[in-house]
Amino acid sequence: MAIRPTYKKMVYREYYRRHLPHWQPLSAVYFVTFRLANSIPLSVIKSLQREKEIERRKLAKISEVIQRHHQDYLDEWRAFSRWDEALDRSAESPDWLSQPEIAEIVSEALHYRDGKVYDLLAYCIMPNHVHFVGRIANPAYMDRIGNPAYKDEKPPALQSIMQSLKRHTARQANILLGRQGTFWQEENYDHVARDNEELNRIIQYVLNNPVKAGMVENWEDWRWTYCLQE
Repeated sequence: MAIRPTYKKMVYREYYRRHLPHWQPLSAVYFVTFRLANSIPLSVIKSLQREKEIERRKLAKISEVIQRHHQDYLDEWRAFSRWDEALDRSAESPDWLSQPEIAEIVSEALHYRDGKVYDLLAYCIMPNHVHFVGRIANPAYMDRIGNPAYKDEKPPALQSIMQSLKRHTARQANILLGRQGTFWQEENYDHVARDNEELNRIIQYVLNNPVKAGMVENWEDWRWTYCLQE
């Protein structure tokens, strides 16, 4: 399935490193993964961090800039894949999103913001995490369609969008579950799609997450998967 947005090719970089300033490209297409609190054991997280540190030391030895950027991209994607696989196989993880009522809360929240702060391209709600792909709203475009919410020159920040979405869904889910406490893990994984080719690969990855996890044979059989048809 191909998604062909109007989008200029970009050089890869990490846009959201915790405690560091970030830069958000205009109309950026983001791949975001957020997960339930305590969904990966601390021992696994530490193991993944050790592996990533080894890769970073190797990366520092590459002197050629383009080669280093390319290797950095490959390393980050492999690190994410290992992290995502840990989520899929974590037997100790809470799985509140496997309950249809809870998954529906998240699904409704994702669709509610579509056309307001982002254009929703795809998502997949797994038992303990969510993959989301969306184009951040361009204020000039939003003004043309008369949306009064964003009339300034800056697009809504991804960080603010995610905070709002997670805060709302956590509150509603906790009420339904009859529980208190942290629902979502604080940090997210996010990455800007560099070009249309990468965007299509990301969307395929998102759609096939339930297949890869052995939950269905075809992505269309997973109830909590969405992809914009163009």
